[in-house]
Amino acid sequence: MKATTQQERLNQLLEKITKARDTFLGYPVSKDFDYSELYEFLKYPINNLGDPFEDSTYKVQTHEIEREVVNFFAKLFRANPKDYWGYVTNGGSESNLYGLYIAREMYPKAMVYYSESTHYSVKKNIHLLNIPSIVIRSQENGEIDYNDLEETLKFNRHKPAIVLTTYGTTMKEAKDDVSKVKGILKKLAIQDHYIHCDGALAGSFGAFVEPKIPFDFIDGADSISISGHKFIGSPIPAGVIVTRRSLRDRVSKGISYIGSLDTTITGSRNGHSPLFLWYAINKLGIDGLKARYNHSLEVAKYCNQELLKIGVNAWRNPGAITVVLPKMSNTIKEKWQLATEDDITHIICMPNVTKDQIDHFIKDVASSLHEKEEEELAYF
Repeated sequence: MKATTQQERLNQLLEKITKARDTFLGYPVSKDFDYSELYEFLKYPINNLGDPFEDSTYKVQTHEIEREVVNFFAKLFRANPKDYWGYVTNGGSESNLYGLYIAREMYPKAMVYYSESTHYSVKKNIHLLNIPSIVIRSQENGEIDYNDLEETLKFNRHKPAIVLTTYGTTMKEAKDDVSKVKGILKKLAIQDHYIHCDGALAGSFGAFVEPKIPFDFIDGADSISISGHKFIGSPIPAGVIVTRRSLRDRVSKGISYIGSLDTTITGSRNGHSPLFLWYAINKLGIDGLKARYNHSLEVAKYCNQELLKIGVNAWRNPGAITVVLPKMSNTIKEKWQLATEDDITHIICMPNVTKDQIDHFIKDVASSLHEKEEEELAYF
């Protein structure tokens, strides 16, 4: 048998990835980007080691660009213009880890509270940081159960509280209300507390959701994380963490080897990701991001409506671009790469998803339901 050449392997891989890209609806990844203007930068070992807001001995980096990315999201999240800091991470998991890390350094004897709908990375991060934690029940729509949170906090009023809220849960895109959490902490007089908001998918468009669901710094968050490769889109997974500069100062250490401060989780950091995000947000601007969200919202409403027409019990949370539906057949799940948990499946109408694509999906689902009915009739 003729040995497969390296080029043949690459061609096969490219064909496989292209085919997979064109048929997924179940994961929050945007694919409508074009960064061809930046390809020249792939020739260089861009490494953003150290703090992006401090000087570094290593100059093959994009720190200035990274600062502008952080500035953009700090403003979007209504951070104090005189007291914010952040950096571009490897993704939402690292961003969540950083928020929890700062919280633990502030309150070493704290208890972490997070809902059962929280992203799986949180439990892993809590284990890595060795912080005691309690899981709070979720409501039917995936939002944290505020009554359960309050009752659980009552038993631990003597301890500092770290509460992890989610702005867009993994399966149902439920959004926890940070102001309600803040109100509960105030009601119970728990003064030593920290709220980290995981806004992986929905945080990027949270400022445009109507009616507004409180999640940002003015609402009471101490740190906010998002994923850059989800709603905005990037060929490389990326995230952003924004917190207060005064909190970052609690964990910073000077490192003479790089001539900068050690304030991030990893030492060497991808310097290309900030460049991709900077390019995208400058091209889109606030108005472009808002239009991007409104398109996704319109497609999500259309998808929900069309599923109901063929008898599928689909629903959405307010302002969500995620449509929740009963578990689909394996054929549908495999073809459209649908994430499934327990008895539900979801479709996420990312900015690249069109009504035409939804029509093809609806046609497949209708055909699958018809086949199921025929099988059941044949059985009887």
